[in-house]
Amino acid sequence: MFSSLFLVLGVVSLAQAAQFNVTVGGGPLRYDPQFVNANPGDTIIFTFKQSNHTATQSTLAQPCVKASSGFDSGYMPVPASNTNGPFPAAQLTVQDTNPVWVYCKQGNHCQQGMVFAVNPGTQFAAFQAAAMGNTTASSSSPVTATTPTAATTATATSTPTSGTSTDHKVVVGGSTLTYTPSNITAQVGDTVTFQFMQKNHTATQSTFANPCRALTLTSTSGQVGFDSGFMAVASSATTFPTYTVKINDTAPIWVYCKQTGHCGQGMVFAVNAVESGANNYAAFKAQAIQLNGTSSSSSTTSTGAQATQTKSGGVVKMNDRGTSVLVGLVGVAAGMFLA
Repeated sequence: MFSSLFLVLGVVSLAQAAQFNVTVGGGPLRYDPQFVNANPGDTIIFTFKQSNHTATQSTLAQPCVKASSGFDSGYMPVPASNTNGPFPAAQLTVQDTNPVWVYCKQGNHCQQGMVFAVNPGTQFAAFQAAAMGNTTASSSSPVTATTPTAATTATATSTPTSGTSTDHKVVVGGSTLTYTPSNITAQVGDTVTFQFMQKNHTATQSTFANPCRALTLTSTSGQVGFDSGFMAVASSATTFPTYTVKINDTAPIWVYCKQTGHCGQGMVFAVNAVESGANNYAAFKAQAIQLNGTSSSSSTTSTGAQATQTKSGGVVKMNDRGTSVLVGLVGVAAGMFLA
């Protein structure tokens, strides 16, 4: 039985289809990227990192409840000591262009916004907001609802100083490897909306000392920084994804693009960086170029349409009747099969 299933997989792999790599967990409770736009025949590889997560199909109406005939990867435990892999993975083959809604069923991960979608159209923000119990999220999106909803910084929450707030728009990429503007001053309660232009960029929180490494990876206190995930934008695109961050205090916030080599070329951004002194924006950018300008960071692996193929060992594919997708569980260690 298994040999025939392996043969089916081999035939499918020869088709001219795109592959999207999605990282599950490994720090922040999120799928990275949080959604993709795919065509029938494309495949999505969920790679499970540290802790214990799932990729479980739900519905737009009930984001955190398994769909009655939906697919489910099952729990994929990965110990914290496993930092270099191999990692378990689940494969989903897209059958049509209808939306597919996914969540992590571990604990309250879904309620913390750990959701994913295929072909969500303009409804991803509403889907994530419903999962988090915030029904106003889709209407409060500053540009469109086709992109991830607001993420908060990991700094301590303060009470806004006034009843009004400002949304600061920052253009990411395009014809140059820059954030425009590259340094802004914001008040508590303000938001920063990153609008992603052509190519494939991120808005990832870092630190002054480690400009080109995610805060989540370098924090000694368990602080979790925000990360938009990779935002692939075609050269012919006329609409552009956005990612919004809320400002919780006036401490400086350091941001970089984790696409290979971009940070080392000075593609960094700051909120409330001091205008003069040792830790100003110019020094932050110079630090990024000095530390990372001659080699790429190990954390700059791209996802989305540009992702490389996932290597795996034994594969078992299952067809869930009544659904529009095909799910395969990938055992990266020899002898790992789905019971």
